[in-house]
Amino acid sequence: MSSFNVRVFAIRRRPGHEAFEVRWRVAGRDKSRSFMTRALSDSYRAELVHAARQGQAFDTATGEPAAWVAPEPVTVTWYQHAMAYAEMKWPHLAPHSRAGLADALATVTPLLTRETGRRPPTGRVRAALYGYAFNPPRRSRAPDPVTVSALAWLERASLPVGQLSDPRVIRAALDRLCVRLDGSPAAANTITRKRPCSTAPSATPSNSGCCSPIPSRSLRGQATAPVSCTTSTCTAPTAMKTSSASGSKTPSPQTPAAHHGHGA
Repeated sequence: MSSFNVRVFAIRRRPGHEAFEVRWRVAGRDKSRSFMTRALSDSYRAELVHAARQGQAFDTATGEPAAWVAPEPVTVTWYQHAMAYAEMKWPHLAPHSRAGLADALATVTPLLTRETGRRPPTGRVRAALYGYAFNPPRRSRAPDPVTVSALAWLERASLPVGQLSDPRVIRAALDRLCVRLDGSPAAANTITRKRPCSTAPSATPSNSGCCSPIPSRSLRGQATAPVSCTTSTCTAPTAMKTSSASGSKTPSPQTPAAHHGHGA
């Protein structure tokens, strides 16, 4: 809470104490702060007086002008970042590339989540992401209740972007691109198509102004070096091209049901 009821008192130096004490009152609550020199206490008191004369609101908890209180850092999740990235890229992509981008992001996003007790079925989450969250034109319409429920879970469970600096987190997610939903190995060309789409947001600032600190160099390696999947026997070369250059024949996001599997 904040208040404009502020009164600043004279500096006090109590007997037996070396420090100089600045005293003031905010909304009837006495505040004080001590300094070792008179100059520091004078400077601090002058700033309080100046803020009060300017009509600034004072925070009742800290006692200082509300403008001095550092804002809490905004936590951006991977889900929010990926949505902003898809919205930014959408107008510049051909239809088949849009489908490829939505497919890759819908595959990796559920993997970058915390363990929760009530995780929706994988197919339901994937359909909500592919058919709605990563399909910007559809977000202008109200989603159905099933989609709302799945996306609400993602809002709560998605990992903060700041945690994606851990290569182990990203490696585990990218390794899952090598496996279909039924547990069988995915085709090599599917992995090649999805990997650049799922890691591209790490190097591109989104509309929300954030940029994921994914260590893409350590994950992608050299352009000519193969990247082996640790969760299956497939091996796919690291693709350095963007999703707009991929030659996928993925169906349009208008038919999300066709993308419930990871394979081509």
